[in-house]
Amino acid sequence: MKYRRLWIACSFIGATLTVAMGSASAANAPASAEPASDAGGEGVRMQLISPHAVTLSGEIAAKISSLPVAEGESFHRGQPLIEFDCGTYRAQLRKAQAALEAANQLVKVNNQLAKYNSVGSLELTQAKGKAEEAAADTSYMQSVVSKCVITAPFEGRVAKRQAAVYQYANPGMPILDIVDSGSLEIRMLVPSKWLTRLKAGSHFSVTIDELGESFPAKIKQLGAQIDPVSQTILAIGTIDGKADRLLSGMSGWASFK
Repeated sequence: MKYRRLWIACSFIGATLTVAMGSASAANAPASAEPASDAGGEGVRMQLISPHAVTLSGEIAAKISSLPVAEGESFHRGQPLIEFDCGTYRAQLRKAQAALEAANQLVKVNNQLAKYNSVGSLELTQAKGKAEEAAADTSYMQSVVSKCVITAPFEGRVAKRQAAVYQYANPGMPILDIVDSGSLEIRMLVPSKWLTRLKAGSHFSVTIDELGESFPAKIKQLGAQIDPVSQTILAIGTIDGKADRLLSGMSGWASFK
């Protein structure tokens, strides 16, 4: 009976050690990475980013008279996107132009009178000074009126309206968010050890989650610094060809074979 109890105790201790060692091994085992490509390639998460995403705002204080492009609609470069009610500024421009014309006429007359010594040099100098002042006022008002219409700096789409027609806008107030949808960039973090085989022009494919479709792509450029903690580096790519259905903000997998 004594030896049997000793054998049972030893067996229990051995089983306990086996279970404990098995648990420790399972805890220390590396987690398996999620496969990124059905073809056996390596992949990383990616996101489509517009290189030109701009918030348009006015430079003058005026009421918004027109926002001709709705949210989600496309526009061409140079197309009017925001128009302000600038009746007051245009009236001030006409006033400045009239003052400039009168000042120029005064200078012209004084120059004719100076030939006959009928006007002093002081009067002639003052007339020229008023003409220069009127020219500066006219140039300033022309600059203000030119800001009454904001045109598209590139071809793209309206992402969001932050103001409405008939709303009074102060200088710097956000009005429209626009994005360049014609040249989307693929941004992703890749392992730094891939630098031995990745370079500008390297081809890969992207699978977009929102569409469930794959598109060919290529590396545009690599980042200038490696993250010392994650040992990754930024890689920027572009879609190889036209893909009108792609939108900024879409994400998915970038697969490298």
